[in-house]
Amino acid sequence: MKNSRRKAKAVIVGGSIAGVSCAHALIAAGWDVVVLEKTSTPPEGCATGAGLGLDSVSEKLIQPWITQPELLQVLSLPMTIEHEQATDADKKITWTLTRDDNFNYKAMHWADLHRILYHSLSPEVVLWGHLFVSFSISDDKRSVKVQAKVLQTDETIEIVGDLLVSADGCHSAIRKTFLPDHKLRYSGYCAWRGVLDYSDNPQSETVVALKKAYPDLGKTNYFDIGSDGHAILYELINKRINWIWYRNQTEPDFKGNSVTTKVSKDMIEKMLTAAEKVWIPEFVKVMRETKEPFLNAIYDSDPLEQLYWDNVVLIGDAAHPISPHGGRSTNMSILDAAVLGKCLEKWGVEKLSSALQEYQSIRVVVAREQVLFSRRMGRIKQRLPLPDRELFDPVTADQKECEALRLRNIPYFCDVPSILI
Repeated sequence: MKNSRRKAKAVIVGGSIAGVSCAHALIAAGWDVVVLEKTSTPPEGCATGAGLGLDSVSEKLIQPWITQPELLQVLSLPMTIEHEQATDADKKITWTLTRDDNFNYKAMHWADLHRILYHSLSPEVVLWGHLFVSFSISDDKRSVKVQAKVLQTDETIEIVGDLLVSADGCHSAIRKTFLPDHKLRYSGYCAWRGVLDYSDNPQSETVVALKKAYPDLGKTNYFDIGSDGHAILYELINKRINWIWYRNQTEPDFKGNSVTTKVSKDMIEKMLTAAEKVWIPEFVKVMRETKEPFLNAIYDSDPLEQLYWDNVVLIGDAAHPISPHGGRSTNMSILDAAVLGKCLEKWGVEKLSSALQEYQSIRVVVAREQVLFSRRMGRIKQRLPLPDRELFDPVTADQKECEALRLRNIPYFCDVPSILI
């Protein structure tokens, strides 16, 4: 029966991890796929950028998509421990709040994960340097026409498909078409972040001191609550340290729709001076020796109740902008892609509405709970007010309060939708 169906076509807008994951899932479901990405070239050899945590569910979903599954092991380090601690700003000492020794994530660099997903697609699938312009749905709701500008030539092209997938991030232009009043919510804080590459001097004084202060680096995701926000520290392959410092501040004025920006030397120096008043010296030295740290404004949005309209569907951050404190953004994108692919395979293009309705019914509740949990966790760790509790105090917090900080408390932490089993 499945082989008698005509081959359907999807146009995916956005070539980040959500978009290329969706391409894999839809190709596996028997669809033709084209991905439109405004960036001119793949992010090969990206030295800066961010680390991410890949959970065990995402790892299993990705393996059949990629041509070299062993690369998931080669390009990652196991994070088997989640360590929540606090720092005394005056005494410059740390102490453990809670520790989860059954944590099961992989630490990867964003560019490494994207590269193995992208290179496992046929070269013609992703159209680089193609800026999404607009779309229109046919009167009979059976097709969608997408317009894109080829940035190199300035010409506009049209692509017709059965389905338009919005994987264009938290500032999604496609989402705004249907929900023009839906706004992103600034969290009240930004993240300073960077990756220290110490491969040229693995026994440097800075690295030796850091590993003495954080003895489980290489297998642990360290979360640290200080007097001014909280921080994250973990190791990546090829002798790199990923660090993040979340600081409360007024909303920055970034250009365009970007949530990240490069920063001036003066901004960096002010940040480092402030860091010396909050964190232990071993951590501050890592910050000082990091090339090109950058600033990331933290946003989410109130959860959506609808993820599709006719033959247009949202996935990834376009569907559920989320703050990073549940470790979910990348993992949600991969799961969205896998679920959408299975729903389309189950129902076929002839029953596209049923496929998208099932996708929405599976993902919308999970997304709502995870977005709200992550928002709440961020406010707790930033010591920002919540209506139903006192500010978190790491000095007086009891065991129950500390254990509530663990990532595994997020709803649907390890759940796998039945359609994927």
